[in-house]
Order: sequence, then structure tokens, then C-alpha cells
Amino acid sequence: MSNDVDFDLSPDQWEALRTLRNPTSSGRLSKAYLIESLVKLGLVVVNDGVPAMTPTGRKVLVRGSCRLLDLVA
Repeated sequence: MSNDVDFDLSPDQWEALRTLRNPTSSGRLSKAYLIESLVKLGLVVVNDGVPAMTPTGRKVLVRGSCRLLDLVA
């Protein structure tokens, strides 16, 4: 059984998702359109105005880590 969670995210979306892995840093996200795009993909939820990663968002971040390294190189 394959639960492929391959998303073609922009570098800004990857950065926003990476920032959300630490709940205390989510206040640094000022670009609402990034959060909205991640919510539409089901990677982030917003509770009481605070964005948080979903379990799918965590999987995407972990699986996409190699892509993040490629972007930096």
C-alpha cells in the first residue's frame, strides 16, 4: 500500500511548511496567501487564527526534505 504524498510546492510554500514544524515559530509567518495555499492542499489547518501542520503536512515535509536540500544546493 502506497500513501504517496508528493506535492509540487513552491520554495516559499516549503519554507512556510518548514517554519510550522515548530509551533512557537508560526507567529513569524506573515504571508497569509502561503498559509491559505497550504490549507487548500490539506497540509495546514488554522485553529483560532493559529496555523498548524496536519499529519499529511508532516509527511510531506519529511518526504520533501531531500527536495529542500536540492533547492539549497
